[in-house]
Amino acid sequence: MFENLSERLEKSFKILRGQGRISEINIAETLKEVRRALLDADVNFKIAKQFTDTVKAKALGQEVLKSVNPSQMLVKIVHDELTGLMGGDKTDINIKINPSVILIAGLQGSGKTTFSGKLAKWVKSKRGKNPMLVACDVYRPAAIEQLKIIGSQAEVPVYTEEGNTNPVQIAKNAVREARKNGNDVVIIDTAGRLAVDEEMMKEIASIKDAVSPHEILFVVDAMTGQDAVNTAREFNERLDFDGVVLTKLDGDTRGGAALSIRSVVNKPVKFVSSGEKLDAIDIFYPVRMADRILGMGDIVSLVEKAQEQFDVEEARKLQKKIAKDQFDFNDFISQIEQIKKMGNVKDLMGMIPGVGKAIKDLDIDDNAFKGIEAIIKSMTPLERSNPVVLNGTRRKRIAEGSGTSVQEVNKLLKQFDETRKMMKMVSKSGNAARLMGRR
Repeated sequence: MFENLSERLEKSFKILRGQGRISEINIAETLKEVRRALLDADVNFKIAKQFTDTVKAKALGQEVLKSVNPSQMLVKIVHDELTGLMGGDKTDINIKINPSVILIAGLQGSGKTTFSGKLAKWVKSKRGKNPMLVACDVYRPAAIEQLKIIGSQAEVPVYTEEGNTNPVQIAKNAVREARKNGNDVVIIDTAGRLAVDEEMMKEIASIKDAVSPHEILFVVDAMTGQDAVNTAREFNERLDFDGVVLTKLDGDTRGGAALSIRSVVNKPVKFVSSGEKLDAIDIFYPVRMADRILGMGDIVSLVEKAQEQFDVEEARKLQKKIAKDQFDFNDFISQIEQIKKMGNVKDLMGMIPGVGKAIKDLDIDDNAFKGIEAIIKSMTPLERSNPVVLNGTRRKRIAEGSGTSVQEVNKLLKQFDETRKMMKMVSKSGNAARLMGRR
């Protein structure tokens, strides 16, 4: 997401490089390019103009005129304004009441059903809740079956009423059932249409009146750009929703919806979602998104994802093995599994400052470790724990068993040996203990 915008903004800032100070002339030229970049990213015209006008006013302030590095100062101003444009601070979901009823709204194809499952898993694993999913899309073929499958994957119960085609009644009965069963969060997946129509609006408004939800989330496909913003406006006028969910961010390199929607409907973006995996859901942090747009990475999110998979006791055991030069392929593949659980490899690398731009044209997907895993899994238990026994005959057998070449096996063994030496050096310096959480 935001790849095109990031590139265009970077080019616009170059205009100021080498300039002694910000002036009316050079700032006008720079912001002209910034405005074009925003418009090409499908940002609303009025918002783009207001944004650049605000940046110009702040950039021409007396404090900035004295700056020795105008380009960096402008980046800072643009960063702050982008953060404000997207909402400033992150906004939490309201799940304090028991049971908390969450109504999910949006057009057909926006990703409502998948997001409902992701949210259910998120409130269960991250907030310790006992959620229930409710199937109120009685029109779309297989919608109920899809929610059942997602609910099973998330290990969350799904409330359905076979034969009942009244979504309002289904929603009311589901809330009653949740109270009886001790479910403290009720997530209601509603029907959508290909376009906004009166019948759909009346139905979802009736569900809202019937169950009095504590949170209404409008789910929108980020790839639809300004159409997403216009749809959000229409839904908000009828539902007065509490927050926005942007889905399919992995398919949008422009990002206009994320930048415009807050200003248009004055409602915060609360979650962002990409892909079909149930773990692919994140709280929306405007400041972190501004960091990524301006190529600053997102180290905080990367660390948080790592901490979710981080086991302090296991890390200490691993540190002891490294210190004794006993790190083996069993440990190596275990670390790979933890990295894979953190999410898409390319997305994770893009969170590292400066790396996103370098890898933007590289094809890095979730299969990046496939060859390495195949080689390691073709080893015997003895070979995994004692790589020193891997002679030529064994390497040939491993290559044949993993569908790779002897050269690839040799390359992995060399990289593993170098990694082990480096880890031992870090361990001796004492840095490893600090990294593993020791004080």
